[in-house]
Amino acid sequence: MPERILVITEKPSSARRIARALDDQGKPSSLKNGSVQYHVSRRGEDELIIVSALGHLYTIIQKGKGWNYPVYDIEWAPTYQAGKSNPRTRAHINAIKDLSQGATGYVSACDYDIEGSLIAYTILLYAVGDHSLAKSRRMLYSTLTREDLNKSWENMLPALDYPVIAAGKARHEMDWLFGINLSRALSLSVRKASGDFKTLSIGRVQGPTLRFVKEREEEINTFVPIPYWKINAETKIEDKKYPLEYEKQRLEREVHAKDVATACRGKEGTIKAIRSETETTPSPPPFNLGDLQREAYRVFKMNPSATLASAEKLYLSAHISYPRTSSQKLPSSIDLREILRKLAKNPSYAKQAEVLLMKKRLIPRQGKKDDVAHPAIHPTGSRPRRLGDNEKNVYDLVVKRFLACLSEPAIHEKIQGDIDVNGHLFYLNGSKTLESGWMDSYQPYVKDKEVLLPELKVGMTLPITKLSSRRNYSSPPPRFNQSTLLRLMENQNIGTKATRTNIIDTLYRRHYIEGNIVRITDLGFSIIETLERYSPDIISVEMTRELEQNLEDIQSGNLHADTVIENTVKTLDPILKRFKENAEKIGSEISLTLKDMFYKENYLGKCPSCGEGDIMIQRNRKTGKNFASCTNTKNGSCNQTYSLPQKKKVYSTGQRCVTCSAPVIKMYYGRKPWSLCLNAACPTKKGEHK
Repeated sequence: MPERILVITEKPSSARRIARALDDQGKPSSLKNGSVQYHVSRRGEDELIIVSALGHLYTIIQKGKGWNYPVYDIEWAPTYQAGKSNPRTRAHINAIKDLSQGATGYVSACDYDIEGSLIAYTILLYAVGDHSLAKSRRMLYSTLTREDLNKSWENMLPALDYPVIAAGKARHEMDWLFGINLSRALSLSVRKASGDFKTLSIGRVQGPTLRFVKEREEEINTFVPIPYWKINAETKIEDKKYPLEYEKQRLEREVHAKDVATACRGKEGTIKAIRSETETTPSPPPFNLGDLQREAYRVFKMNPSATLASAEKLYLSAHISYPRTSSQKLPSSIDLREILRKLAKNPSYAKQAEVLLMKKRLIPRQGKKDDVAHPAIHPTGSRPRRLGDNEKNVYDLVVKRFLACLSEPAIHEKIQGDIDVNGHLFYLNGSKTLESGWMDSYQPYVKDKEVLLPELKVGMTLPITKLSSRRNYSSPPPRFNQSTLLRLMENQNIGTKATRTNIIDTLYRRHYIEGNIVRITDLGFSIIETLERYSPDIISVEMTRELEQNLEDIQSGNLHADTVIENTVKTLDPILKRFKENAEKIGSEISLTLKDMFYKENYLGKCPSCGEGDIMIQRNRKTGKNFASCTNTKNGSCNQTYSLPQKKKVYSTGQRCVTCSAPVIKMYYGRKPWSLCLNAACPTKKGEHK
């Protein structure tokens, strides 16, 4: 009997691809319900109605009104009721309700992960009705190619993936309970202490992550450099210079370094022994999301968010597999040879692909990490036509890593000569490539550090053409960049592959951290330091890790979601009670930091009129326009004000105009700074105007 099946996808672009793949002729009809486009595909006798969401159409809100805490009474509602997302969500919900009329079956075709499973479930439950759940099935796919989508349709799960849905639902509810309650507690404590409202946020993953940055900053600030000495030497063989390595990498005392320099400088060395060994470097495993983000940062300095966004665009265009994966493995179900045949048609990859196609067996190098939902990130073989710079870079990385993981190991010969110089031992090191293997496939992202040595013989004498002893100092641990902070979050098992980059972005957005080399701001430092003193559980890595494990146990079926939410409330309640007891102290300490930050950000210089007040950036509450005025205008003892540019951020230079003594400000046009006197009536400006 013919069926009318409603298929829910996550995004409009995936709806179009799925509709084309599942239609028998590859030419589905595209129609509109109001402003929402949907597609009708014919598959045998069945009619498939394919319509997309816009990510989450439903979210969590509190029952009732108010902005206090604690709040534990919550419900799921359309995102527009929470003031979130764009206004099109209402149109999509209404369209899905209309299109569900007369449906005899339902399919969740959203991305196969926690978020995708939850998106389709909430739409089916709240927009269509709970009667749809018993008639719902689940497509599982890792690429948006026609072959993968058809295989997914023919082998879909007979029911929704309820353990994954339960874990996703619990994660959202847990994060909401922590995030809303703790953020309100922070914001309200500051308002109570200062009378001003400032939106602050902290959460069960935000807190520990910010604490990592704060602790690293403390390590750097308290680090005491220890001096040590290093011997640098050089020899010459056949008119070519070669560095020599002293047997001790570090000398703790200067006198020892001087003794070595005195004994060896200007002398000759004798080769006492020559050793060589073969070193095999296995090919790298294929990327998971974290590996891809770190490699893109290393090679292109792309931040993790930009890498993920580019990878998702490539996935939605069916150029690579699903990127939000933890796996470093390529299962046998993937037709590696077919992907290589397709890549061989692309001139950029043809040479390496053809070499690999000549192999009788294709055995990828597998990593240790696995993901039950998706394989490692790999190309589909389809050839991109137009890509932005970021997408082009990420695609090239993915393809070349795929080619590299199928290639042979690299083999090098390591050579070391032991050189005696007046009783002191030095090493002459060389390296020769015997088989470049996977390194050929991964160019230019790997460098073969080959150091070729001339023929060496035991007893050969070598001149010491250069020798010096240099004082060095031990270094503090480096500051995090976004890539290394992401790795630490992974290693500490806080957050997920899908949420970690968002957490880091939030820390930037709240001005808790700043810079490509991550530094904690005064505000971020104040929040962590205050919470360490009065409410340390909020920033506990152990508590966050335990909650993450609970969510994994839900997904594996070892724990019920309701139990986890009940335990979340039991964990959160005493934290919030202790917070309320110390709210005044917490608010006062953070308020002082905010006040200092306000002055730093808005101070332009001393007032040239009264000489006592400060010229500060202000905002007109009625017009919303910025201006600058003396702080003494509030008590009426000064009336100095200045107009400001409205579309450019203004910075203080710390300088005064030599003509009128007004503060000199700085603005940027592109990357070029421009300094000017704040006083529009400055005589120098009148002269320039004339």
